Amino acid sequence: MKYFPLSKTAKALSVAFIASVLPINSVLAAENNEEAINSVDIVDAAIEKFDYLERIQIIGRGDKLRTEAGSATLIGEAQLEKFKFDDINRVLYNVPGVNIREEDGYGLRPNIGFRGATPERSKKITVMEDGILIGPAPYSAPAAYYFPMMSKMTSLEVFKGPAATKYGPNTVYGALNMTTRAVPEAQEGMIDVSLGTDSYSKVHGYYGDTIGDLGVLIEAVNMRADGFKELDGGGDTGFNKSDVMAKFRYDLNTGKVNHTFGLKVSWAEEHSDETYLGLTDVDFYQQPERRYVASQKDNMDWQHQQIQFTHFMQAEGFDITTRVYRNEFERSWDKINGFKGGACDADLQVVLANPEDNELFYNLLTGQADTSRDCEKIILGDNAREYYSQGIQSELYFEQTLFGLTHKFNIGARFHQDQIERNHTTDAFLMSSANLVTDGSAQVATTTDREKTQAIAVFFKDTISYNALDITLGLRGEFIDSTYQNRKAGEEDDWQKKSTSIWLPSLSLFYTLTENAGLLFGIHEGFVPTSPKEGPEVDIENSINYEFGGRYSEGEAKVEAVFFYNDMSNLKESCSFSTASQCNDDLGKEFDGGEVDVYGLEFSSSYQFALTEGLDVPVSLVYTYSDSEFKNTFESSFPMWGDITAGDSVPYLPEHQFSINMGLTAEQWDVNFIARYVGEMLEASGDNVTLSGVSTEAYTVVDFSASYYLGQYGKVYLKADNILDNQEIVSRRPNGARPSKPQQLFVGYQYNF
Repeated sequence: MKYFPLSKTAKALSVAFIASVLPINSVLAAENNEEAINSVDIVDAAIEKFDYLERIQIIGRGDKLRTEAGSATLIGEAQLEKFKFDDINRVLYNVPGVNIREEDGYGLRPNIGFRGATPERSKKITVMEDGILIGPAPYSAPAAYYFPMMSKMTSLEVFKGPAATKYGPNTVYGALNMTTRAVPEAQEGMIDVSLGTDSYSKVHGYYGDTIGDLGVLIEAVNMRADGFKELDGGGDTGFNKSDVMAKFRYDLNTGKVNHTFGLKVSWAEEHSDETYLGLTDVDFYQQPERRYVASQKDNMDWQHQQIQFTHFMQAEGFDITTRVYRNEFERSWDKINGFKGGACDADLQVVLANPEDNELFYNLLTGQADTSRDCEKIILGDNAREYYSQGIQSELYFEQTLFGLTHKFNIGARFHQDQIERNHTTDAFLMSSANLVTDGSAQVATTTDREKTQAIAVFFKDTISYNALDITLGLRGEFIDSTYQNRKAGEEDDWQKKSTSIWLPSLSLFYTLTENAGLLFGIHEGFVPTSPKEGPEVDIENSINYEFGGRYSEGEAKVEAVFFYNDMSNLKESCSFSTASQCNDDLGKEFDGGEVDVYGLEFSSSYQFALTEGLDVPVSLVYTYSDSEFKNTFESSFPMWGDITAGDSVPYLPEHQFSINMGLTAEQWDVNFIARYVGEMLEASGDNVTLSGVSTEAYTVVDFSASYYLGQYGKVYLKADNILDNQEIVSRRPNGARPSKPQQLFVGYQYNF
């Protein structure tokens, strides 16, 4: 068997959790007996704190059949280490039931959906870090313009169906929880340095130790690249991201009660020369990595700060975890918004979809023509925003025997506040000799408002065991008070307050057929709230969701298949700049789509073949079938819908997706391939919108990684993303055709101590 030189804490967690999908003897296998003994000691220390760790990382443990009801997928540290993906999109392609709209090729601002959710800025799913809502303003403005760096994560969990009910506010589709590194039980550290094409570089390191009852961890990551796109006339198209995190843990044993106190502080920033401006289809197929000169000033600049305090208390028969948190996020997003309009009104999406009919404006975007009229001026907007989210949440676990039946109770509550302040401005520029030159006019304030939410959420779960049947009853309550205020001078009277309250029940069953196989069933009510800006007459998104499936686990073989059906009484979407420039007049406005059905099959399997005593072949397959249909005929100005006829499908939901992961693992080296296929996706559902009838093409991407272990001297690794160098249009939003990332090569060195 192959020895994976993970961190000491990771070795312990691999025993406690199914995270690495490796058997215990693989994790504990060592190069010599002394190292094996040390690993066992670390495992023993981790087991003493198992209950605390389990509350941070939620999915069940061990190699036995997982009997939790509901769809849940865990990707652990060993799997993340295998390919060292920095892009969350590439990680999630290994999870069934996920639909993604790629945008920049690096996953800087991912668009993630589960089970048919329109994936715009991941706003329909609940995104968490260490069990805490991590979106800039999850209730007031859930679009995830900030997303944590994958490089610092040691695992991630995806919950769908009833399993996601406790993690609201958005419970129609599912939840994503990412776990950062735990404070180690003993002295350990790591340094990881890599270089790649397009001037890519990454420096990642951490150091931690526990002395007595006090533990400390410091971790930092810097990642940068010049970008793979080529700006007409030259210029930067890359990014530079940094993240620094410090954790402290203190253990206090008072006899019958054990306490663990934790503090996490982090700071992150990004500077990226990214744009919302894409290409015409013709230009894409001639030069997919081209960028028009009109985007030469586009830039995203943001900073994020986080502080989180955790208290875990365990006594005989119960434990309580309490978290207090605050996140602050500030950004300045300079980008081309479009043309000034007026007498020669032109829309970017329309120009790029039909350049022949809009030749003048196409030539302005590409620098082949100079601005000659006021309406031809190019408008650059700075969508400056400030966010915060803060709150306190607590959850209780305990077991009780009632009427001869075992009950496992999980009860929780959260008080949360968040806010977004928009300070959007625009400036007018002339295109002159293929350069943007200011026209000298004053800056114009466009959107100046504030949306704020205060929410109380409670949940209750009771898992009742009766012979081979586990029954989980759940109930979630959301009680939301929100405020909208137009802060623009002279329009301060434009404001409103509103309240929303709802109870969301769930039921899930797991029946154990044998020690290796079982069946699951779930039903729950889903909910997505409206924004504070929308009036109380606007309907919430609401659904009844069903799933049925089974699991099989025996030795190295694991199989899971789940059928899902989302019966939506009202699908809701909202306009944003990332949706299309056509939303400018209705920015933030929400649209009702009425009844929609989304259904499909999620399948995953894995097996590790032993070719010889020292040579293994791990293989896994993930497949998703999805389909959808609007149940009503209606007309809409939402640019992803248009005029809908009953039976039309929702956009950006491929019918077929699958990933195949295959490796070859020896004592000192391993080689891994992963191939993913994404079927074609509709750009717009109905008629009479710009991209009506247009689809992205199906495409296949193959990634490669290889590592050679140098024993006590660390390891070297090679990585190649998209080794076949296939590039296709992954989306025509926002504003034009956008390419997948081309072939990118990396070489790196990692040393653990």
